[in-house]
Amino acid sequence: MDDFLTRAVIGGILLACVCGPFGAFIVWRRMAFFGDTLAHSALLGVALGLLLGVDVRIGMIATCLAAALILAIGQRQSRLGNDTVLGMLAHSTLALGMVALAFVQGVAVDIMAYLFGDILAVNVADIWLLALGGGSALLMLIWMWRPLLAVTVSPEIAAAEGIPVERLRLIFMLLMAVVIGMAIKIVGVLLITALLIVPAASARFFARTPEQMAIGAALFGAGAVMGGISLSWHIDSPAGPSIVISAAMLFLVCCCVSPILRCMHKT
Repeated sequence: MDDFLTRAVIGGILLACVCGPFGAFIVWRRMAFFGDTLAHSALLGVALGLLLGVDVRIGMIATCLAAALILAIGQRQSRLGNDTVLGMLAHSTLALGMVALAFVQGVAVDIMAYLFGDILAVNVADIWLLALGGGSALLMLIWMWRPLLAVTVSPEIAAAEGIPVERLRLIFMLLMAVVIGMAIKIVGVLLITALLIVPAASARFFARTPEQMAIGAALFGAGAVMGGISLSWHIDSPAGPSIVISAAMLFLVCCCVSPILRCMHKT
């Protein structure tokens, strides 16, 4: 296997292992639009990184963190609904990023790579970033797993039991910002939410516990990465969209297989 394919597979599987548990919480908490908003803000981070002469990965993660903080503050006000705040921030940051990129001079910017990802361009530094940054985010999620589950099921009961609900929500949002900021290079601004949600939705058909769903989401995500890279290699299709298509195909298979398995289990 060529070196760039090996790096793509390793990077994709690492990302799937991180996105799986986070995607499960996004499905449970119905935060898909939140993920979209953070992903859209990452394009502004790309532009700022290029304009300021810093690593675009730092710019993406920084803007995602800033967007998460703005959303956390915005959700505390009552005049505007959460969906309104998310919509305003998502489209505003995406538009600002596109405008800012127009002022980048002397650097060739591949907009399509940032919008739809370019997993085949993953290098060793990206793999280390995913391993260290993604691993740290995953360890934090494991550490707060039980209380965050309690907050997801019932914030009121969790608060009555002394669980710091708002603090956990903020930490989760910041961790999500880090994960999305690191994932943009692989599946892009417009597709990262699909990689978070679709494998988790597939795992939901077969999981009986939250932990099973999180592990299943990581496995389905890894399968989607392998299938997407294989599809891209054989028919020369864009790698990022191919990964999402593979994830969607796995979901459809799960939709068909799950009722059959349930019927077999009943008999």
